[in-house]
Amino acid sequence: MIMVEQKFKVVVAGEQHIHFAEIITEEMALSAKARGTGIAKRSPEYIKMKMTEGKAVIALSEEGEWAGFCYIEAWSHGKYVANSGLIVSPNFRKSGLARQIKKEVFKLSRTKYPDAKIFGLTTGAAVMKINSELGYYPVSYSDLTDDEEFWKGCQSCINYEILKSKNRQNCLCTAMLYVPKQQEQQPETKLRSDFKKNLGLFERWVRLKKYVMLNLKKTKEKL
Repeated sequence: MIMVEQKFKVVVAGEQHIHFAEIITEEMALSAKARGTGIAKRSPEYIKMKMTEGKAVIALSEEGEWAGFCYIEAWSHGKYVANSGLIVSPNFRKSGLARQIKKEVFKLSRTKYPDAKIFGLTTGAAVMKINSELGYYPVSYSDLTDDEEFWKGCQSCINYEILKSKNRQNCLCTAMLYVPKQQEQQPETKLRSDFKKNLGLFERWVRLKKYVMLNLKKTKEKL
């Protein structure tokens, strides 16, 4: 069987795309449930707002079908930016589309907030790999924004109790950070290099962390 390469149009979302908001939020919720991990829930109205503000990227198939999405959130008065809600339609997964979307939303973030540190929280090894290609590296939660509004978003995550029990210093998600070159320090540059060389080892460590934390959660629930 000959596989036909699927082509996508990945663009900055606008008002012309707001009719996709409902299906995007539905797929975000279904995807989080299937993975057994949680993401901050977003309403269709919130997604529409991001589109009209020009702070989102949407991918469309050649036929105009919704294929993927990701949006930008700014925290601590624009000092930190998060690329959030990355989702690919089930019809187009395993096509390399997630990488295309991440690259485009990263470029949009750098354009809109050139001096901001860009961070993400993820449980997926594939997203970690894409992030590393863009220049992110793993950090502790204390290196992220201390904006309370950001952390409130975690309250809708099914693993929020783990985050609370760890005093907001650890959870199933891995924190990753991109620092603009003008703000880089030598130790950070070395850490980034070491991380890329040992990405496979780091992925195994993340899987072990998730296993341990989920088992601790189950044990507490039984008590």
